[in-house]
Amino acid sequence: MKIIVDAMGGDNAPVSNVRGALSAVRELGVEVVLVGRGEEILKVLKEDGVDDLPPGVEIAHASEVVEMCDNPATAFKEKKDSSLTVGLNLLKNGAADAFVSAGSTGAILSAATLLVKRIRGIRRAALAPVVPTGAGGAVLIDCGATAECTPEYLLQFAFMGSYYAERVLGRPEPKVGLLNIGVEESKGMDLQREAYALLKQAGEAGRIHFVGNVEAREAVYGAADVIVTDGYSGNIFLKTMEGTGGFLARQLKAMFQKSLLTKLAALMVSGGLKQFKKLMDAGEVGGTALVGISKPVIKAHGSSDDFAIKNAIRQAAAFASAGIIEDITENIGHMRLPVGGMEKI
Repeated sequence: MKIIVDAMGGDNAPVSNVRGALSAVRELGVEVVLVGRGEEILKVLKEDGVDDLPPGVEIAHASEVVEMCDNPATAFKEKKDSSLTVGLNLLKNGAADAFVSAGSTGAILSAATLLVKRIRGIRRAALAPVVPTGAGGAVLIDCGATAECTPEYLLQFAFMGSYYAERVLGRPEPKVGLLNIGVEESKGMDLQREAYALLKQAGEAGRIHFVGNVEAREAVYGAADVIVTDGYSGNIFLKTMEGTGGFLARQLKAMFQKSLLTKLAALMVSGGLKQFKKLMDAGEVGGTALVGISKPVIKAHGSSDDFAIKNAIRQAAAFASAGIIEDITENIGHMRLPVGGMEKI
């Protein structure tokens, strides 16, 4: 398995990206192609005592970098020799099995869509992070790639999220829920009500395991393995979860530091606190899958350290070997609205 890594994308590039890639080669048994300014990549290697490229590591030189201030819709065109553009072209041409970047989300989405292309028949690609829940995690789809959606987009998100949950998370017949303000079928705006009808019909046909509407609270408790929503609502849901996790962590830390007695109590529950921290750490997952693109693309968090980059590469390898893209391609006919109605879904 060979993974392309954008060595120049993210807040901690190229240091964390290079170190994370080397860790992935050593620990995961993958091969990596580091794309970026060759001299800077070699400098990081030399600083870590690596004089020669280790087996399984290649460098593809790219002289430019897509910055956060660049226009995300056009940066990959304007900077044709950027690590993002060069890396995705390598993926498009079959030089490796998947692509990982911690760079600009918008730029990655635009470049992947226009260079690598969507799977034929997929209307919009979706960002599908795995979020922590009471049931061991769920696929949230979409969380920001497409703010304004149609019912057909949500239908496709449901199928793609279901395949991802089954293949990558190992959930047989994953429960698919539609994020809404209530569980009743009549709840929500036109988008949610029309999407509900489509998902219900797909569920009755046995194509997905649709469990109906889920409120945000119940989604966090673990009511669904796949949480389907438009990118606008999904991003709010995701950022609220991240903020709540950070808030609780800070509150717990302050509480346990109040006195000698509370510090002793913290020692007694240190194992549980470490598990909580691990549960809320985005670096444990590594990144977010961009589902619907014709080849596997993983968006790592912009602040990723080497541990997070290594896990993003792990996730990319799992995505590439899971057969999700093949599942989507084979079942695209069930994910499209027929002309004249819903009867044939």
